[in-house]
Amino acid sequence: MNYVNNWRPDLPRAARIIQIGVENERTRTFVLDLHLAARPGQFVMVWLPGVEERPLSLIAGDPVSFTVARVGPFTTALHQLRVGDRVWVRGPYGNGFDVRGQHLLCVGGGYGVAPMLFVARQAIAASRRVTAVIGARTAAELLFTDRFAALGCAVITTTDDGSAGARGLVTDGVRRVLEQGLPDEVYACGPRPMLEAILRLCQAEGLPCQLSWENKMRCAMGICGTCEQNGWLVCREGPVQRWVPIPP
Repeated sequence: MNYVNNWRPDLPRAARIIQIGVENERTRTFVLDLHLAARPGQFVMVWLPGVEERPLSLIAGDPVSFTVARVGPFTTALHQLRVGDRVWVRGPYGNGFDVRGQHLLCVGGGYGVAPMLFVARQAIAASRRVTAVIGARTAAELLFTDRFAALGCAVITTTDDGSAGARGLVTDGVRRVLEQGLPDEVYACGPRPMLEAILRLCQAEGLPCQLSWENKMRCAMGICGTCEQNGWLVCREGPVQRWVPIPP
């Protein structure tokens, strides 16, 4: 295993792929021979020479693991790699999630479920209770439901077409959980409309939440400004933003 000592995180480091897991037709999980002291919600910049560099959320730091859907030239090139091939990694970057309270509600929409698995694993290891609501367009696109269940999480699934779990949006599943009792904090990663809807639900209930917002990133060091969003640098000050109710 490629353990890192005195590594400057802003310098790319070569790492070999030691395992590739097939999650569905266009999604793979890559495991590297690299250890990083990373927190759930943080990301790494993965560079393929001659292709480009892209930010990828971590599902684990020990060893470094990330899940990637094939959606463009970079991810297509990554999917063509095999065990033993090398990639270059810098990071981890971002602020990450803080595990708080005794009962966590983790919400993953589409590929946003990947960092939620990292949160759930850390929370269960700390003897916390986790309910996971996982949504996707179809049954074939649902990810990691068995891994959340194996951790001991209560798992609720939704699909847009009703091919697995309840028909509807992931936020419909969140509403059902909240109707049965409030968790101590909500954690979520997924498309922006989903996060905005969850923020509104939490504000209505006076419930703290931590949301991971995506945006385009290039340098990951707060220099280029590509990820700036209303004066907020997502790469350095995010991607996780916590909302807490104002005391009466």
